[in-house]
Amino acid sequence: MEIATPATFATPGAAGAFNPWRPTLVLVAVIISLPVLVIVASLFQPFSPAWAHLLDTVLADYVVNSLLLMLGVGIGTFVLGVAAAWLTTLCEFPGRRFFSWALLLPMAMPAYIIAYTYTGLLDFSGPLQSGLRDTFNWRYGDYYFPEIRSLGGAICMLSLVLYPYVYLLVRVAFLEQSTAVLEASRSLGKTATQTFFQVALPMARPAIVAGVSLALMETLADYGTVDYFGVSVFTTGIFRTWYGLGELGTAAQLAAFLLVFVFVLIVLERWSRRRLRFHSSAASRHLSRIPLRGTSAAAAFGVATIMLALGFAIPAGQLALWTAGNWQHNLDLDFLQLVVNSFGLAAVAALCCLGVALLLGYGKRLKPAPLEVSAVRVSAMGYAVPGTVIAVGVLIPFAWLDNRIDDLARDWFGVSTGLLLSGTLLALVFAYVVRFLSVSLQAVESGLARIRPSLDESARSLGQSPAGVLRRIHLPMLRGSLLTALLLVFVDVLKELPTTLILRPFNFNTLAVRTYELASDERLADAALPALAIVIIGLLPVIVMTRTIGRRS
Repeated sequence: MEIATPATFATPGAAGAFNPWRPTLVLVAVIISLPVLVIVASLFQPFSPAWAHLLDTVLADYVVNSLLLMLGVGIGTFVLGVAAAWLTTLCEFPGRRFFSWALLLPMAMPAYIIAYTYTGLLDFSGPLQSGLRDTFNWRYGDYYFPEIRSLGGAICMLSLVLYPYVYLLVRVAFLEQSTAVLEASRSLGKTATQTFFQVALPMARPAIVAGVSLALMETLADYGTVDYFGVSVFTTGIFRTWYGLGELGTAAQLAAFLLVFVFVLIVLERWSRRRLRFHSSAASRHLSRIPLRGTSAAAAFGVATIMLALGFAIPAGQLALWTAGNWQHNLDLDFLQLVVNSFGLAAVAALCCLGVALLLGYGKRLKPAPLEVSAVRVSAMGYAVPGTVIAVGVLIPFAWLDNRIDDLARDWFGVSTGLLLSGTLLALVFAYVVRFLSVSLQAVESGLARIRPSLDESARSLGQSPAGVLRRIHLPMLRGSLLTALLLVFVDVLKELPTTLILRPFNFNTLAVRTYELASDERLADAALPALAIVIIGLLPVIVMTRTIGRRS
């Protein structure tokens, strides 16, 4: 019996050896990036007469409101995220361990759902204003109350649910800071406040920039909140141009201009990551927190409680109250169909994302050459692109292909094929893969990074092909990472609204779409049941992250 030596097996990329993973990886990357390329290419198409109307009427509002929204949410997430990270990481007060993970709970609350909830609580007919009028015998015009459906209201709603992006990254940055530096600052006579602003905050600046950039990307991607509040931004403009004016090409060009904002944020986030440095020291592993007592401890507890209450407890409680009063009426076969549609769609999209992520991640591991690395990076950019943009980018090539197939069928067979791709679940799932591939890819790559390359070499020397190594070695070891990737994409798809609104088949609803429709009809109590279902399911990835937080607390 002969035993093959490692030299007998051609390694991927070796001279004269064909590596099927390379062309496959590149082809998949091109397909995944197609929607974004289509949107960019629309800028080179002639501008329709509709642009004159947009320039004269609403385009300036789209630009100004988008910038103001980004500015407001950027400030809001910065203040809330950094404050939460500082209190739970570098201070010691009653309830700190609880708040260290509980402050992540607003991530389970989609922005459009919290917007509907607070509208029901704070508008003119809501319980708060009604209570004030009854208590003080006020009438309309006797008092001033801030308008929730406004640009300021949208900023508040988005800040409350997006600050965890900043909180997560900045908390890690604070944990990795050497306590020797912080203690040296205190020994030189600096107060805790001075140490925070002069030492800790500047050291965490790259993480802050990265966190705020992620929050702003989600802000640009939002549609449900700004549409419900009547704020004219690029995402609402794309919908109105498409459905109101019937100008798909103009909508694509508006989406291309929105990509400019996204590109700036991506460059900013990449720049911040280049400045990240990770230092490990004994001092950083034994964090000495600042003990807070008396008024300071009460203030820290109060701030954390208010953030948790506004971002999660109050809206979740209101949804539960609405649901409790209407569940007999709303819990019917239609709701069960919504659950089946949502779960089935999310499961299929999650499995597709996982399969593509495995292909890309393992292909890059086999040969981490510039071509493979670049292809994977391009494929993962979809998460930074708003769902509205991706939906338009998917519909244009799919509609073009449908028309070409229909023309050929008419010419050759005398029949019409109709719409085979656009307006189908296939188009919707493809858009989800483009949008959320990065989520599963990050989980897969982190899992692969923990597997020693020597295991691959040993398996190849024993005659295993690259596919065999993946099946026999990597998949069993990646079980935890794969489950995490499936879970995260599943929940993201379940919450996704603009992509689903644009690409869903006729009469096909999901929990997110039904919530949006009912809320748009001012049936907030009826919208509570599907909204609460989304929130409860959205808690799953938060639970996963809280386990990580708990281990580091």
